Amino acid sequence: MTEGLPFYEKWREAIIQCSRCGFCRAVCPIFDMSKRPITNARGKMILLKEAMDGRLPVTGGVAQAIMRCTTCMNCTVNCPSGAEPDKVIKAARKEMVGMGYDNLFKAMGEVVEKSGNIYGEEDRYGWGHKKGKAPYVLFVGCVGTYREEESVAESIRLLDLLGVDFTTVDEVCCSGVLEDVGYEVKEDMVGHNLREIRETGAKTLIATCPYCYRVFAEHPFYRDLGLEVKHITQFLKELSFQVKTEKRVTYHDPCDLGRHSGIYDEPREIIRKVAPNFVEPERTRENAMCCGSGGGFRGTFPRDSLKIARNRLDRIIEETGAEILLTECPSCLHNFRNAKLRRQKIGIYNITEFIAQLYQEGASQGKQAA
Repeated sequence: MTEGLPFYEKWREAIIQCSRCGFCRAVCPIFDMSKRPITNARGKMILLKEAMDGRLPVTGGVAQAIMRCTTCMNCTVNCPSGAEPDKVIKAARKEMVGMGYDNLFKAMGEVVEKSGNIYGEEDRYGWGHKKGKAPYVLFVGCVGTYREEESVAESIRLLDLLGVDFTTVDEVCCSGVLEDVGYEVKEDMVGHNLREIRETGAKTLIATCPYCYRVFAEHPFYRDLGLEVKHITQFLKELSFQVKTEKRVTYHDPCDLGRHSGIYDEPREIIRKVAPNFVEPERTRENAMCCGSGGGFRGTFPRDSLKIARNRLDRIIEETGAEILLTECPSCLHNFRNAKLRRQKIGIYNITEFIAQLYQEGASQGKQAA
């Protein structure tokens, strides 16, 4: 026997509560890709129980098994015993980091602290930066700023076309993702964002990233923000659009927007305004499969993350026959675009980006007619 993993009693109860039924096997994106039992929630719960009871020494390999999770929450939604494995895994990650078993995410924390973003890059705002006072402030997040700049630029163009009076800030990472991988939120970065946002005089914060939306709306460190927080789909659903497409369009529910935040209807209301030929994948809403980018998984296991995205994309194409795949998450967008094969003709966009392009197409056709 070895010394057991120190664990809060409430998580011990949750682990014991796991019924070993295996329902999570059918919804875990990593198990779907690897077919290895240790990768799904049931496998992780068994592993943690053995470690807590001292029958299994905690090693770097054990820590890595716990870290191999996208935190998509699909296991929790489908768990008949109500064990909430997503919360257990998050707590276990923190315990293991505290024990010094951090062979995966330490560099991420150092990079964020040094550069203010998860990529360690300095060049910002390729999408165009607005400064000043306005009733709305737009927060883009790391992925939009450094990996999907063109998509963000189109989203900003749409807001301009719709006459929205908004501004942006010199943002740094919201740093909420650090808690998902066992670390603490960076309070100095929180303070920077709070100061920047308050200086705009805005009454509403609009987040383009679902994860940033969650952090601003839910995290105690941002409780004194003093603004209404909306995801961009919540904001845009109240507006009307003067464009339409006859293309066959489908939608992927991001985990952070859907299962974590309960935002399912707003994106669909927006899509149906511009795309009457809208079709759902077989797995949708709370049962949608993850794209493989969450929980630090894409940065740490990029090849496996890409395989998960390709699995999801292949099935969406097969099930829907869609010409256009929409989502409203820069991480999902980035992963799907990287996973897309040359032979796959489907267009992949964020909703806001796609609508902006419909406006652009309409303007070009108008010029040609003139």
